[in-house]
Amino acid sequence: MPRLRAVLALSTALLALAACTQDKAKSSEDTTPTATLPAGDTLVKESATAMREIKTTQFLINADGEIAGLSLRRAEGTLTKEGSAKGTAQIEQAGSPVELEFVIVGDQIHLKGPTGGFQALPLTLAASVYDPSAILDPDRGIAKVLGSATGATTEAKEQVDGKDAWRVAATSTGTDLAGLVPGVTGSIPAKLWIADADKRLLKSTFTLPGGTVTVTFQGFDAPVTISAP
Repeated sequence: MPRLRAVLALSTALLALAACTQDKAKSSEDTTPTATLPAGDTLVKESATAMREIKTTQFLINADGEIAGLSLRRAEGTLTKEGSAKGTAQIEQAGSPVELEFVIVGDQIHLKGPTGGFQALPLTLAASVYDPSAILDPDRGIAKVLGSATGATTEAKEQVDGKDAWRVAATSTGTDLAGLVPGVTGSIPAKLWIADADKRLLKSTFTLPGGTVTVTFQGFDAPVTISAP
């Protein structure tokens, strides 16, 4: 019996020591300071400045859901700061999607539908539906969206296409967003993924009544030649 009591006492002591060690480790973990996130308004301002300097980029716009006033469903292509652009777009007409090819040079947009060749039209006719020439325009495009965003708050650090980026929540307006997403109004919640290295905007999502619009950028400042078809 004395030996059994000794074994039990030793076991109790070891368990108490283990519990104490775990409590100390937990306490140490709890007091470890978390990484400080950079200020959201600073990131957004830096990104606005960085995007004003972009000369060319590849872009992709996806609209999900049923968004009133927005006929654009998808668009992708390449564009320049001067407003030239080429790519494809999907527009909803009379409830059905229509696939288009487009080339923008100067003040004309060249459109090609499912049949036939390209037709040249004044670029002003495209503005109410979709005008990609505005995206890199400092006064109408993504730089304006970033520069006028309010309530910017950094939420986390994530990766976009293998690049470290800060996810920032902010609010935009339909007026400021018109160069990217025409036909929307009111205050619009946004998520912005801003590259940690150079502060360029890699991705953004805008929550609208009935759905969301996602805009992504890549291939910054790659050589591009765009000419009329």
